[in-house]
Amino acid sequence: MSKLRKRYTKEQKLEIVNQSLEEDVIIEELGKRYNIHPNSIYKWRRDLNVFEDNAFPGNGNKLMTDVEKEKYKLQQRIKELEVEREILKKALGIFSSPSKISLLS
Repeated sequence: MSKLRKRYTKEQKLEIVNQSLEEDVIIEELGKRYNIHPNSIYKWRRDLNVFEDNAFPGNGNKLMTDVEKEKYKLQQRIKELEVEREILKKALGIFSSPSKISLLS
């Protein structure tokens, strides 16, 4: 029978990481207290160090730095603009075709 996996909120993870950073705290004991493998605590500490405010984004969300988030937003905007440009090119082709001009005269 499989064990149910406990999920921790961002606040809970921050609290555990802050406790792990205190002096005289043994990570293995902290892990036993919260029923977490010590490697998870080390990973949370590393994530907090690298991603700062963006650490622990939630289920299904990517971990990204501020620069990566901005890059992602810009890439999405580029895709939107490319679609708009294609629509305008098609519209220009429709309105400037000779058969349409002769019908208007």
